[in-house]
Amino acid sequence: MSVFDGMSQAQLRAALASAQAALIDLQMGRSIVSLSYAQGDGSKSVTRKMGTVGECTALILQLQRALGIGRPRRSIGFVFR
Repeated sequence: MSVFDGMSQAQLRAALASAQAALIDLQMGRSIVSLSYAQGDGSKSVTRKMGTVGECTALILQLQRALGIGRPRRSIGFVFR
């Protein structure tokens, strides 16, 4: 059972494309979010990086597994007689 059960192939492919784009943005430093707001005691600013490379990579691998792509190759065994 997977968290992606019930999703169509099209939804999984769209999620995979989105996750791959997010990983590229993250690696290029474009995934930083800055928020500023004013409060009674002055203005506040918060900067947060959205996710980590490891989290994005893990999500991409899970989506690829759900789609049946990117399966690891079996090692070749040699038998000497």
